[in-house]
Amino acid sequence: MKRDVEEEFADFVRVVSPRLLTSAWMLSGDPHVAEELVQESLARVYTHWRRARADNPVAYARRVLVNLHTDRWRKRRQEVLTDTVPEADQSPGHGDRVDLALDLVRVLQALPRRERECVVLRHYLDLSEKDAATTLGVSTGTVKSSTSRGLAALRAALTEGERNHV
Repeated sequence: MKRDVEEEFADFVRVVSPRLLTSAWMLSGDPHVAEELVQESLARVYTHWRRARADNPVAYARRVLVNLHTDRWRKRRQEVLTDTVPEADQSPGHGDRVDLALDLVRVLQALPRRERECVVLRHYLDLSEKDAATTLGVSTGTVKSSTSRGLAALRAALTEGERNHV
């Protein structure tokens, strides 16, 4: 790559990395996995930078990130479902905002993969239904229904969590 193109990609990485990292953390629930997803995503974007930069490089990177997360999920689908949710860490010294953020990530992790992806893309990344559908490779109706179910489950779980803490 030419020096000016490499500098352009480096600027892109500096701007988009924090948002991609937070998105990956919300999708995976694990900060280490999130870092790996972002690194792999940016490496893949780099190899196709000429094509990615011509259209919408942020959307391209986001799509790569979601696809990598989906691939990782498919490979490790050996979860054991239970009727009970593990107890949250009640260590002293955690602030209310940190507890809420951790509760949110914990509840997001309990959602089915498609619902979690739709909620994160629509409400954290603020994508339109059409853009979320394009990113996930599904119909707009799937995004609407998955987002609706995901938000209902989040509300129920977080409301129940508030009742249990009071």
